[in-house]
Amino acid sequence: MARQKRSFTTFNLSFLDIMSCGFGAVVLVFLIIDHSMEIQSQDLNQDLMSEVNLLEEEVTEGKEGLVALRNILSDLDMDMVEAQGRATRITEQLDDYEALIESLKDDGYTEDEAIEKLKAEIRSLEQDVQKLKEAAAEDGGKSARTFVGEGNRQYLTGLNLGGRNIAILLDISSSMLADRLVNIIRLRNMGDAVQRRADKWSRALNTVDWLTAQLPVNADYQVITFNAEAKALLPTTEGKWLEVADQAQLEKVSSELRQIVPSGGTSLENAFIAMQKLSPSPDNIFLITDGLPTQGTSPPRGTKVSGKDRQKLYRQAIRQLPTGVPINIILAPMEGDPMAASEFWQLAQVSQGTLLSPSRDWP
Repeated sequence: MARQKRSFTTFNLSFLDIMSCGFGAVVLVFLIIDHSMEIQSQDLNQDLMSEVNLLEEEVTEGKEGLVALRNILSDLDMDMVEAQGRATRITEQLDDYEALIESLKDDGYTEDEAIEKLKAEIRSLEQDVQKLKEAAAEDGGKSARTFVGEGNRQYLTGLNLGGRNIAILLDISSSMLADRLVNIIRLRNMGDAVQRRADKWSRALNTVDWLTAQLPVNADYQVITFNAEAKALLPTTEGKWLEVADQAQLEKVSSELRQIVPSGGTSLENAFIAMQKLSPSPDNIFLITDGLPTQGTSPPRGTKVSGKDRQKLYRQAIRQLPTGVPINIILAPMEGDPMAASEFWQLAQVSQGTLLSPSRDWP
């Protein structure tokens, strides 16, 4: 009995051991399976998060693209509105032109008649051009008009009359009436007709006529008059170049100059500033004056301007000149301004131009 009891006890212990080992194995297997599932779950979550992030980026890009498309659509709408507006204006213009054509037809005009008139004008212009070319060939290509001085005398001046765009600056201040101050004062108290016939002023006008007669036929020119202010001689040509080949306009320039009565002070700075309006810039400049300026861009404070002040105003004015352009000065005599010749001579030398102080019978 005792042996059997021990055997049973031993069996029970063995069974319990076996059960304990089996349970432990099950627990171990469960832990292994649970860990594996956790790893798989983490990998799956990472993949899902990556896909979510990609989808969010695509959504963001889609929204940005939608905004851009809306902007493009708005621009297209604006372009369409503008195009419709232009189309409407063009249609209106076409209607106006058609109405004008019908009106001309009602008045007796025909297309053939208008074409013939245009052809006639073209032929007339071609003849004028041919005449100018022939005149240029006869005169060696240097003169667009003639100027004969007293006694048919010719002078060797040394002036460089070439260039493609030539500016002529004419002083029309009161000092251009006479060489001496007392005579200037006397003439200023006389009538306009007497002042226009003053000897010194007449010589200045003849100088402009002589210059324009020597300019190359294929060149452009402009005449700027200046006293305290400066402007183109012909008001409608402000800032524009004139053709030397246009003889009728040259004659108009001459006649307009003879309507001027010299008056006021002298501002070289305003003259050079007015010249800056010309485009392209001049490549040759002629300055006709009789002395240093008496003011700058604005009137002087006092009633008297000293010689040093005039020098200062002059040196301030020449800063407005273009560089590399010859400045040819035709200096009329004037008492009480001894530094004028020296200053203008230096300007002519630096700019490779010429200083001419003509005699009373020139040109």
